[in-house]
Amino acid sequence: MRVTTRTNLAVRILMYCGANQGRLVTREEIADTVNASAHHIGHVVGRLSHMGLLNTVRGRAGGLELARPMDEINIGHLFRDIEGDVPLAECFDAESNTCPLHAVCLLRKALERAAAAFYATLDEVVLRDLVEDNTGLEALMCQGNTLRRADCAMARA
Repeated sequence: MRVTTRTNLAVRILMYCGANQGRLVTREEIADTVNASAHHIGHVVGRLSHMGLLNTVRGRAGGLELARPMDEINIGHLFRDIEGDVPLAECFDAESNTCPLHAVCLLRKALERAAAAFYATLDEVVLRDLVEDNTGLEALMCQGNTLRRADCAMARA
């Protein structure tokens, strides 16, 4: 299975916001920290906001923050909501399927079981599991910026 860039960025954004709770964060600082363009971050932030996972505050002092507690943000649901329109393989998309084996292929059933197991595993994970007590993540999310490190330390206190 392959996770799309959009889903990967969604998880990074949520982890960043989770690691920086207690303050508004900007798209630019997220982009800088997670090695992505601010343009791509903006698109994913819009989707996460529409899904009710992020609050966005406009204006000069604006930014982003989690809209829900970390233990209410389920990673399996996140993946389904974002990846839902991406077929696992060509044969899973009735409109574009050109595979001549479709009617007799036994691999499709195995792939369906694999996808179900993949999502079942992610259903057991919430954002808190990825962020809380993850000192390596904290170091990455707060590195290189003294002000940001101080903000992270204050948010933890």
